[in-house]
Amino acid sequence: MGGSHTFLAKFVHWFFVILYAYGIFKQLDDLEQLEDSGLLMFEVVFASVFLLIVLIRYFYMSRFETFLGANEPVPLIHKYLAKTVHRLMYFCLVLLPLTGLAIAALFRRGMVDGLLMDGAIGVHGFAADLSYLLIAVHVLAAVYSRLKNEGIWTSMVPLWKEDATKKSDLAEKITVFEGNVLQKVEALLPAKNNDGAQ
Repeated sequence: MGGSHTFLAKFVHWFFVILYAYGIFKQLDDLEQLEDSGLLMFEVVFASVFLLIVLIRYFYMSRFETFLGANEPVPLIHKYLAKTVHRLMYFCLVLLPLTGLAIAALFRRGMVDGLLMDGAIGVHGFAADLSYLLIAVHVLAAVYSRLKNEGIWTSMVPLWKEDATKKSDLAEKITVFEGNVLQKVEALLPAKNNDGAQ
């Protein structure tokens, strides 16, 4: 356990945050804006670059542990939840540019309404909304981890560094409370026999 992300991993993570925020900020208000051929070309290039960076980010960041920097063992349920959230985020972040490119292609072919365009716009909107939710969950989990002083925050975030040598009263209370909750959850799950039978 322990450790920290490399400078490149931190750069990729935070650069992508800026790129994603820019994509949200510059999003189109109306499909008719794509009648401007310069804007249409910009959207196609942006979506293509965004998709490429998402894929590079995924393959680069998948080399690292999900809880890199943790100064204590991470409960298995946290690992499953974190991996699920990360995978769903990547799924959304791939769907966004793919559906954006589909919308641009359909618009270019004059298919400004109908089932295909409605479907592409619907999936695009769903991916955007789900990405907002998943990013909010990711940020809340990171802040929660920081409050617990687990070391994970410091491995990626350059601000509000943790001190692994001391744990605040709040961090201790959160850890004890969470441990009690996890024990109750685990008690509800079916137990496995030592021979592997269920």
